[in-house]
Amino acid sequence: MWANEEHNGCWMRTLEYLTFNEALGGTLATLSVVGFLFPLSILTIFIKNSETPVVKANNRNLSYLLLLSLFFCYLCALLFIGHPVTITCILRQFIFGISFVMCISCVLGKTIMVVIAFNLTRPKSSGRMWLNSQVTNTLVLVCTAIQVIICAGWLAHSPPFQYNDMKSKSGTIVMECKKGSPIAYSCTMGYMGILATLSFVVAYFARKLPGSFNEAKLITFSMLIFGAVWISFIPAYLSTIGKYMVAVEVFAILSSSSGLLACIFLPKAYIIILKP
Repeated sequence: MWANEEHNGCWMRTLEYLTFNEALGGTLATLSVVGFLFPLSILTIFIKNSETPVVKANNRNLSYLLLLSLFFCYLCALLFIGHPVTITCILRQFIFGISFVMCISCVLGKTIMVVIAFNLTRPKSSGRMWLNSQVTNTLVLVCTAIQVIICAGWLAHSPPFQYNDMKSKSGTIVMECKKGSPIAYSCTMGYMGILATLSFVVAYFARKLPGSFNEAKLITFSMLIFGAVWISFIPAYLSTIGKYMVAVEVFAILSSSSGLLACIFLPKAYIIILKP
């Protein structure tokens, strides 16, 4: 409770957290629901047109996996909205970290495949063994497994938990999720940043390679958007408190997911549907 201005009685403190009922939380939840329908729709289009050149040339397995991981990226945004409890505090960070790393690993795999494909000029080159889909699948698996190990260590050492902040705002209890171990949180975000930087650098150097299905330019632009969103997220996140801090993180998740989806898949969906 909280003392009134006359100090002759007490009021109940206001509970503050991002809810589905308010305009901000409801808008973000709606964007998240609408957002995860897009990768599912594009995945359906890709599966139905799996034998078309535009789908076959862009590594079908990686495209399917990337769309599924984008689906989970949009879905995990819903875990940040609503009454925080310890289990949702844990799930929101782990699903977010693993699904985004899987996304970027798929993008990195697609970029490397583009570089290898356009640099193999000899028909019997020994490097053609690297064009095997098992290579990119293994790359995605290894990169994602490293993030899973980081998250498992986080869970074992100091997992996120629900916390009632009674000091930041007078008369208000800010219900929030504490990260638990700031070092583990920094490792998950830093690892994601390293993979995104590597994808951007490889795609940037491959952007001028010839070919109708060279998607290096699209990947470069998508990684540029991804990096811009998360770099601007850091000062915005640190300068806010309470539900607005959570809203900033949800907005960053939705924006970066939309950037990847729009840059990499919308041009392909446009070709499949309107320019078959």
